[in-house]
Amino acid sequence: MTKVYGTGVYDFRRHRVAEYPVDGEAPPVPEKPTESRPLSNVPSSITLSEIQRDRLTRIAAENWMKTADSAPTKPFSPDLVKEIYSTELTVKGGRKPVPLQRVMILEVSQYLENYLLPNFNPETASFEHVMSMILMVNEKDVGMVFLRLGTVDNIIFKLQFRENVAAWICFYERKDMFKSFLERVLRLKEDQNIWKKPDCFRKDELSTLHDQCLSVTNFRSGWSYANFCLKNCLTDAQSLEDEVVSERIMRLASLECWHSLSYGRFQMELCLNENLIKKWRRIAKRARDGTKQGGTFDPTTMLEANFLRNLIEEFLEVLDSEVFSSIPNEDNDPVAHGSEYVNDACVLYCERFMEFLIDLLSQLPTRRLVRPLVADVAVVAKCHLSSLYSHEKGKLFGQLVDLLQFYEGFEINDHQGRQMTDDEVLQAHYKRLQAFQLLVFKKVPKLRELALANIGAINKRADLSKKLSVLSAEELRDLVCSKLKLVSKDDPWSERVDFLIEVMVSFFEKQQSQKEAINALPLYPNEQIMWDESLVPSINYSGEGCLALPKLNLQFLTLHDYLLRNFNLFRLESTYEIREDIQEAVPHLLSYTNNEGETAFRGWSRMGVPIKEFRIRDVKQPKIGEVKPSAVTAEVTFSVSSYKAQIRSEWNSLKEHDVLFLLSIRHSFEPLSAEEAEKATVPQKLGLQYVRGCEIIEMRDEEGTLMNDFTGRIKRDEWKPPKGELRTVTVALDTAQYHMDVCDIAEKGADDVYSTFNILMRRKPKENNFKAILESIRDLMNETCIVPDWLHDIFLGYGDPSAAQWINRPDLLEKADFKDTFLDAAHVKDSFPNYQVHFVHSDGTDNSDPCPPFRVKFPKNPEGAVNFQPGSAASTTSSNNSNAMEDDHSDKLELVVESYVPPDPGPYPQDQPKQNSVRFTSTQVGAIISGIQPGLTMVVGPPGTGKTDTAVQILNVLYHNCPSQRTLIITHSNQALNDLFEKIMERDVPARYLLRLGQGEQELATDLDFSRQGRVNAMLVRRLELLSEVERLARSLQLPEDVAYTCETAGFFWLLHVYSRWELFLAACADNKDKSTFIQDRFPFKEFFIDTPNPIFSGQSFEKDMRAAKGCFRHLKTMFQELEECRAFELLKSTVDRSNYLMTKQAKIVAMTCTHAALKRKDFLNLGFKYDNLLMEESAQILEIETFIPMLLQRQEDGYARLKRCILIGDHHQLPPVVKNMAFQKYSHMDQSLFTRFVRLGIPYIELNAQGRARPSLAQLYNWRYKDLGDLPNVRENHIFRRANAGFSFDYQLVDVPDYHGRGESAPSPWFYQNEGEAEYVVSVYIYMRLLGYPANKISILTTYNGQKLLIRDVISRRCVPYDFIGPPHKVTTVDKFQGQQNDFVLLSLVRTRFVGHLRDVRRLIVAMSRARLGLYVFCRRSLFEQCYELQPTFQLLLQRPDHLGLNLQEFTAFTDRHVDDTGSIQLISGPDEMADLVNYRMHEVYQSRVASYHLNESWSEHDNSVENGTANPNTSTGTDDVEMQAPANGDDREVDMQAPVNGDVTEMPPDGKPNDSA
Repeated sequence: MTKVYGTGVYDFRRHRVAEYPVDGEAPPVPEKPTESRPLSNVPSSITLSEIQRDRLTRIAAENWMKTADSAPTKPFSPDLVKEIYSTELTVKGGRKPVPLQRVMILEVSQYLENYLLPNFNPETASFEHVMSMILMVNEKDVGMVFLRLGTVDNIIFKLQFRENVAAWICFYERKDMFKSFLERVLRLKEDQNIWKKPDCFRKDELSTLHDQCLSVTNFRSGWSYANFCLKNCLTDAQSLEDEVVSERIMRLASLECWHSLSYGRFQMELCLNENLIKKWRRIAKRARDGTKQGGTFDPTTMLEANFLRNLIEEFLEVLDSEVFSSIPNEDNDPVAHGSEYVNDACVLYCERFMEFLIDLLSQLPTRRLVRPLVADVAVVAKCHLSSLYSHEKGKLFGQLVDLLQFYEGFEINDHQGRQMTDDEVLQAHYKRLQAFQLLVFKKVPKLRELALANIGAINKRADLSKKLSVLSAEELRDLVCSKLKLVSKDDPWSERVDFLIEVMVSFFEKQQSQKEAINALPLYPNEQIMWDESLVPSINYSGEGCLALPKLNLQFLTLHDYLLRNFNLFRLESTYEIREDIQEAVPHLLSYTNNEGETAFRGWSRMGVPIKEFRIRDVKQPKIGEVKPSAVTAEVTFSVSSYKAQIRSEWNSLKEHDVLFLLSIRHSFEPLSAEEAEKATVPQKLGLQYVRGCEIIEMRDEEGTLMNDFTGRIKRDEWKPPKGELRTVTVALDTAQYHMDVCDIAEKGADDVYSTFNILMRRKPKENNFKAILESIRDLMNETCIVPDWLHDIFLGYGDPSAAQWINRPDLLEKADFKDTFLDAAHVKDSFPNYQVHFVHSDGTDNSDPCPPFRVKFPKNPEGAVNFQPGSAASTTSSNNSNAMEDDHSDKLELVVESYVPPDPGPYPQDQPKQNSVRFTSTQVGAIISGIQPGLTMVVGPPGTGKTDTAVQILNVLYHNCPSQRTLIITHSNQALNDLFEKIMERDVPARYLLRLGQGEQELATDLDFSRQGRVNAMLVRRLELLSEVERLARSLQLPEDVAYTCETAGFFWLLHVYSRWELFLAACADNKDKSTFIQDRFPFKEFFIDTPNPIFSGQSFEKDMRAAKGCFRHLKTMFQELEECRAFELLKSTVDRSNYLMTKQAKIVAMTCTHAALKRKDFLNLGFKYDNLLMEESAQILEIETFIPMLLQRQEDGYARLKRCILIGDHHQLPPVVKNMAFQKYSHMDQSLFTRFVRLGIPYIELNAQGRARPSLAQLYNWRYKDLGDLPNVRENHIFRRANAGFSFDYQLVDVPDYHGRGESAPSPWFYQNEGEAEYVVSVYIYMRLLGYPANKISILTTYNGQKLLIRDVISRRCVPYDFIGPPHKVTTVDKFQGQQNDFVLLSLVRTRFVGHLRDVRRLIVAMSRARLGLYVFCRRSLFEQCYELQPTFQLLLQRPDHLGLNLQEFTAFTDRHVDDTGSIQLISGPDEMADLVNYRMHEVYQSRVASYHLNESWSEHDNSVENGTANPNTSTGTDDVEMQAPANGDDREVDMQAPVNGDVTEMPPDGKPNDSA
């Protein structure tokens, strides 16, 4: 049964938490260790034993922790809550780290769920009780944990990243309690009694209350941030997805907050937004009704009325008076600001508050009503005038203020949610200035000059400020506060002239448009951006403080806002990667200062080479309306003489459009001292002065010969190897950056950057595509109407989530031909269980014996619209009628299915269509139906559920139902694209309509070439084949053979001689239907079809012979149709033109990766590439912007987007896109895919619910993560899945690995985790499997860290590679890299022994558990992973079996008849040493057997020689039985390897104690 999810309330619990059933007898959830990251400030010395002995653990066991064996007996004690809060959750002054470990211990012991929440009373709960609940909710929240303890001057905080732990799940069963709790939290500050009773709370507690009481007030904006200050209520999209939170929280940003606006601003806003007047009148009416009922209801006293304004005013107070203090203390920065000291805690608070306001203004639901409030208080102007804005400590604060100013003036109509065009923005600016000039002309005589000035004279800040300076302070105040009403007179800042001028200038100056800003921005990063930690944080970013970065939320203001955020984030992410590459390459060059005082290099780097000569070759004039040059080219000369052949070939393979970087290294005369080196920045340590990017135009060798030309200037047969050692590269510099540099030289006297370059650096090609993507985004910013109307609102996150679903779209397919989708009539009935299927013939009569293929007519409602839900509840009877029989179809809607006889395809085997053999489930059929209909289709495909088969069938059915439409296929990886493409080739889609673009085409498992060049060649070859067939046809008709000279002459031949004969034949047949042999005698093309494998006509039935004749004619018609398609290739002479025509006109299904789509978008637009449908596989693994760009590879038609269907297939429960920088991943949510965002927005999706990959027992390890994931019949019935794994007692097992030689995990460098014991153990098990006869290509070794991957490869090289009967496994890689792949047997190493690490991300666990089909063996530290709360569903199953590897040593081959549930004789292996002994013994046996076989073969050779010489002994027995007895135990009969095993002595005693002479 197909279920469409996402149409109702978003299922927050299912999607955001590892939810699973826990019965009463389940083992207790033990403590989880504190997660530690290298280079972070979290103490990492705590161990598991320390946690178990901890005081809090004992208190939990006595008071609230519930286990299977016991339950707490002590009653609730408020004093205990106070004692825990004061001793464990409070910092006694200073800036010491918060005891985060203590909070985590309380969280995993269920302190909130079992103790605080059940005993919470909103009327009587103590301050400590409320604060403790806030802290525990914060610890659970996704993203970060922020704790703020102490006074405003002592903001103490710490954080930790968490993975997918829901914060509000404990409130689901007690929603009324949550409401009371939230009301209590929001009212804490308003409770005047608290502030009036110093004996009730200490001063530091009051401040803590002041700062913490709003830590759970979350708005729609991104990941959750628990608020460390009362004034800072940061926003949270995930919390607003939860209906428990959203209803109450959104009231804080409702229209009621306008009660706090100044009167002038209030009037202005209502006048500008007439639709709000009705809403405001309703609010006023409620106030009047409250007064009439005898109350004294005052709306201005409501919490919602003053909440935000109070926060803003308190922030401004801190900014103005508390950031700098005259008295230093332990929290103040030791560097004085004049005579004052900087309070770092207040600086952090101000930065956080800026982030909060940015979040509110960057989303439409909150922006509409909050922006007037921010403007009324003039937050931006006050921040600009603050001391912190211009202070060196306020750099990040200043960047955040600028970002807030950008969003305050964003180009959008707030109340219509519509993007304003550049012209509309300009006209609004002119209208505002014109009204201002009219006002001052009438009311302010001193500003007569301003009133009469032209617009250009007062557009700029300096001009406007100068003209306003003629007013006195009082006149200026009257103008701003009374006449313009921009600021309230009651605002204390209104006394400051500089503030009033700043408000005026900010309101009336012309702002740079978004397009202008992004067009003026360099695409390449420079040294200033690269090492700006507020923009590009280092990899060890732990979340302390905020960043001046945009966030990818659920909703966006406009498409420009979406593109701009993605542009900035993608640019900074690529900047981070480039920075890492520079820091890797430069140190290897070993710079020094030579005798001439110049920088030289004594080392070498693979990716960097010294520059011999650099010169600017050409600077072209700017284009009209621009100031930057239209193009800047330069020549760079370098030598490859110092490189070996392989690296030299890498440099020689540089090609057009590759990106290079020019570096300026200036070595210091004096080496840095230890103290200086500690304080020095990375550029200072490297001596790096400047970084500039460039793009290759061409490269020439020492003789000036062009290298790597792809433009056709050099023919392939004329290509020659490069000469000499010098290479000259012509590069295009970034014109925007060049203009900025030249201006700095002219205006500021800066260095000439371009005369200092001495290093040329390249990057790996796969990582160097950022420029093309940034250019694509920039081009999209300069276009309009770029998203189809039916997808626009949903894409931005607004409107009805199901609006783009096919049942709500016009122009639906009322009838669809499903071709080979259904295997038989029973399959049709199974696919539509909620419909009464009625089979009919093509003429509408009933069909009692239906056979495929089938056409389905979708039912309609009384209004005539299609009303169809495949597999969903379509019953018209009452749901409470429990007596209805299951086989009673009277309550089901009728579904008419037409069974038809397809026409004869032709007499030759190649004419027969390829048939589908997959028996699709009803859910898959629902996905296919949705995919072929217009609109948005989302398919969630759990592991092994046939996502690829479903996608291929969608393409197949879509091609046959809409043959004129073109479909674009996009995937993340080449492997997934090739898998999909190979299956398409096996369906009934002609190969001439398929095209595979990109570098991975050569990896296709086919003899055909599906690249552009390969398809062109195939079409030319096919043309010759078809013309020869036409020539043969002409001969058979006794006509001249020259009709087959060209495709054009063949077309004339078709019309004049072929089609005319067919029409005459049909006319004759109409009068001779009673003659059974008429067709056999009169068929005009009988001679042409004389070579068919079987006779065409029987002469016994006119109807059968006519069907065969039509099949023959269809063969001819197809042949000439193909010739007509070949005609363009005949006319076009250039290979480039032919390939372009193939891509833009000929191909119906075009496949490429998302990277290729981004790289070639400009080319596609220039060529006029068109497509109607987009199918995207692996869409949950693709960055959002890389998903968006493939939707826009074509230009609009008359202002409308051509795209009709968008089919996204993925699995958001598996790993997201890879984002290397933790800050961009966690802070900006850059790893959120478009697929995941759509799911979170509640857009309907279909979740496939039957897996056919793994044994049912293995599938249980991960199917708990999905709604209704079951098993296909084949995994329950196929003998492969029912048979045990030979040599193993279990099909899956957790193997506990103790310390190996006294060590567990190790980290030679940060994040480079290794575990030698697990590596040796895993390799030993692999050797054991190979000795049994398991094929190496059926075994994969996975691990969770790159360090362990490399260690395992080293062990394999030492222990396996030297032996041909062992060899390496199919793949040794990380879990992340293996996503999307599978193998029969997987050996998994989890590495960590101290902390769980990133496996706590449940998505990574799902990937790890779902890669194996037949056997999964997990090697880890049991005591660690069994305690991890998030992993419990899987590890509870794993731990139901022994944690020592169970082997069946009675089996000696890879085949067994033992049932999978039969463990056989179990031999438990104690650890890696015992396993090594076992495999060494087995290898010794194989070795001895091979030696014996070798000697036997030698004796056979001597015997044969003696027989030939007549000297053989006739009594010698050489029977074959003796030979078989000497065969190796594993049946390996290959050539003997005379090497002995390396790991261990071959004479060691085997595990069973038997001597080794048994061999």
